[in-house]
Amino acid sequence: MSEVDIFRDLSPQEMDAMAAAAPMSTYSPGELLYSPVKPVEKLFILKSGRVRIFRVSEDGRALTTAMISPGTIFGEMVLLGQSMHDNYAEAIEDSVVCEMDKQDVHRFLLADPRIAARITQILGRRLAEMERRLSDSVFKSASQRVATTLMKLAGPKSTGLPSRHPQVSLTHEQVAALAGTSRETATKILGELADQGLIRLGRGKIALLSPRGLAEAAGE
Repeated sequence: MSEVDIFRDLSPQEMDAMAAAAPMSTYSPGELLYSPVKPVEKLFILKSGRVRIFRVSEDGRALTTAMISPGTIFGEMVLLGQSMHDNYAEAIEDSVVCEMDKQDVHRFLLADPRIAARITQILGRRLAEMERRLSDSVFKSASQRVATTLMKLAGPKSTGLPSRHPQVSLTHEQVAALAGTSRETATKILGELADQGLIRLGRGKIALLSPRGLAEAAGE
């Protein structure tokens, strides 16, 4: 729990109490943490891995609304202005999460002004990300969305000049789901990006050979 940013200045005793109230669970890639047909009243704290939050329209189209990175929270937060009952949460790589019920959310999170303020900041960033993704789904092409997805998962350091090429661990099907397109289209776009020398495709891994060029392909 000490690796979670919102708990960064808690005492060892407070950290121990928090850890006891939020037991850890593991999820494999593709496994759902919750869904509209399997709702749970919990708040999740992602310790390692990645989780995507998405919704499915009546015609079966999926829209990713958030990508959860380690050290942040998601899930049942009705009291904080968010609900997960219309959402799916899927692990896109091996993930470890801490799970906290509503009673302990009140006791440990909302009652502490330090943590409550950081949660408010997280929710603000989550809303901004959702708005950006909605805008991308309308105004960006499928190719731009695929490039944006790779840049997002590679992290902010990917636009610099690293000694090693940043990599993301994704299948073509996962890229398609995150970018809001079909697997066939995603595979075609990834091949084109590879032909341009922007990425290198491997088994379940994609290396970003030219992050700056990829950013241009993403329209950023």
